Amino acid sequence: MIRIFIGFDERETAAWHVLTHSILARSSQPVSFTPLNLANLRSVFWRERHPLQSTDFAFSRFLTPYLSGYQGWSLFMDCDMLVRDDIAKLFELRDDRYAVMCVKHDHQPRETIKFLGATQTAYEKKNWSSVMLFNNARCQALTPEYVNTATGLELHQFKWLDDDALIGELPRRWNHLVGYYNEDAQASNVHYTLGGPYFDEYRDCEFGDEWREERAELLRVDQRVGHGQ
Repeated sequence: MIRIFIGFDERETAAWHVLTHSILARSSQPVSFTPLNLANLRSVFWRERHPLQSTDFAFSRFLTPYLSGYQGWSLFMDCDMLVRDDIAKLFELRDDRYAVMCVKHDHQPRETIKFLGATQTAYEKKNWSSVMLFNNARCQALTPEYVNTATGLELHQFKWLDDDALIGELPRRWNHLVGYYNEDAQASNVHYTLGGPYFDEYRDCEFGDEWREERAELLRVDQRVGHGQ
C-alpha cells in the first residue's frame, strides 16, 4: 500500500480531488489518501497561521511521519498538482540510505505575488518540500511539538536533519514547476505552484487543458456512479 498525504486547503478543494483522481487512474498499486485538513488535526496541530504562508498545509505537511507512526515510507504532495504517470514508479525510487527524498530545485522566483494574492517568498531549498518521500523511522525529530514550534525555514530547509546528505534526490519530472521550467511533455507530476487552471487568472497555464480533461473525467465517473452504471 502506498500511503499518500496531500495538503488540503478549502480554496483548492477541486484541485485536491482532481489530483487524487489522477493518481488513482494511473496507479498500478493500491494507494491510500490522507487529506491534511487542519479541521481534522486540531489535537496535534495548534500553531497560529503565519502571515507569509500561502496555504493551510504550509507546516502541517511535516506531521506526515508522525501520522504514519514513524513506520515505513509515506509520500507527501501539495494539492496543486496533476500526476501523469504511475505513482508506483515514484514510490519505487525510495532508498533507505536517506531520511527524506525530494526534487532538489534551484527555484528562484521572479515574481513577488502568486495565487490569490499570496506573497511569494524566496529562500534556499524552495519547493523541495512540495513533494517528499519520507523514510518515517528516520524522521522522528518531526514530533507534533517540533512542527508546532519550529520556524518555517527550519522546517522547509530540512534543518531537523543532522546532515543534508540524508536528503535523497528525485528526478525533476516528479515535480515539474509550471511557469519556471521549460515545457516538458514527459513530466510525470505537474506542479501548478504559481496558480492552477482552476483559478481564472491561470486558466491558460501549461498543462491547463490536461487538468480540465482530468476534472471532466472525474465528473463523468461521478455521473456513471450516480446513475448506477
